[in-house]
Amino acid sequence: MRAGPAPAGSSSNKSGGPLGQHIYAGGVTSVYGKLFRISTFGESHGPAVGVILDGCPAGVPVDPAHIQQDLDRRRPGQSRLVTQRKEGDEVEILSGVFEGHSTGTPIAMMVRNADQRPGAYDHLKDVFRPSHADYSYLAKYGRRDHRGGGRSSARETIGRVAAAAIARRWLADIHGVTVLGWVEQVHQIDASVDRDTVTLDQVESSPTRCPDPAAAEQMTEAIEAARKRGDSLGGTVGFVARGVPAGWGEPVFDRLEADLGKGILSLPACKGFDIGSGFAGTRMTGLEHNDAYLPGEDGPQLASNLSGGVQGGISIGAPIYGKAAFKPTATISSEQTTVTTELEATTLAAKGRHDPCVLPRAVPMVEAMVLLTLADHALRQASYS
Repeated sequence: MRAGPAPAGSSSNKSGGPLGQHIYAGGVTSVYGKLFRISTFGESHGPAVGVILDGCPAGVPVDPAHIQQDLDRRRPGQSRLVTQRKEGDEVEILSGVFEGHSTGTPIAMMVRNADQRPGAYDHLKDVFRPSHADYSYLAKYGRRDHRGGGRSSARETIGRVAAAAIARRWLADIHGVTVLGWVEQVHQIDASVDRDTVTLDQVESSPTRCPDPAAAEQMTEAIEAARKRGDSLGGTVGFVARGVPAGWGEPVFDRLEADLGKGILSLPACKGFDIGSGFAGTRMTGLEHNDAYLPGEDGPQLASNLSGGVQGGISIGAPIYGKAAFKPTATISSEQTTVTTELEATTLAAKGRHDPCVLPRAVPMVEAMVLLTLADHALRQASYS
């Protein structure tokens, strides 16, 4: 890593212009999916955030109340364990829906930022926050939005969750596919979760979104303690997709687990992804790890499912399960050393509202990326017939 960008008006960056006059030949940077495709827009403290969903089949039921349910699980201020930014996150459907159903044309949805406070971030204009995207955005674009991280903020994920709510309805109605996530670990606290039987009610029974009551209580105490001392915690979100038929996924580069990984790793603060046995499988032998086949009525059944429902990059009809790792929230109120944009040493203690642990609100985000990926591959598989 370089020591930092040159001060404004001094040495040139590699695009040939001084900082602030950077010429960036933009590309398609905010699009996900090939057939069931989304493009998100907006910044954390801009007027609004949202999504354009293209490729949704016509005739899919689209109920704003159904979309709102998923947005409410993602929104800030829902418990004392998350940021206290006050946002209703009320969805507005602008196009692509008529008489409660998709028309087959692009569906545009928007959520207005009601509690935006751009002025609260003025003190960060000339400072690089540790472990944020401040320097990397500046290095890429020659400018950055310092208002709460701008485009790098998790507020961008509102569009993903809204589009995924439509995918959730379509996948369930047409294919019988359901997706559920939960908090599996916070810091050094591990939950005991039965992936085959865990329910939404169990997940939502605690503000932590951990379905293990004993672990949830410990997680709550740990998160509150971290917040009080000006620190933050990370952990993992587990997920399961049930009812996925055999045959979804594309060899070689669009393997189903590769696309799931790409989608989940695109989430803010996500630092790791595994599927099935994941990294734990490296400690097993082939004989221990191989999924033995058993006779079944509609195809071979598995004695175990250590592959996590995907083999050769293609679904096999078994539940797809995995997990996503999230780092501790980078914004903390404890004082840290950093540098200014002029490369002068300074210290920073973050002000304002932030999540002491992103895990509870990350659950619907992980579900969203699984749903969007599966919807895209469902349409791709249908294109073969």
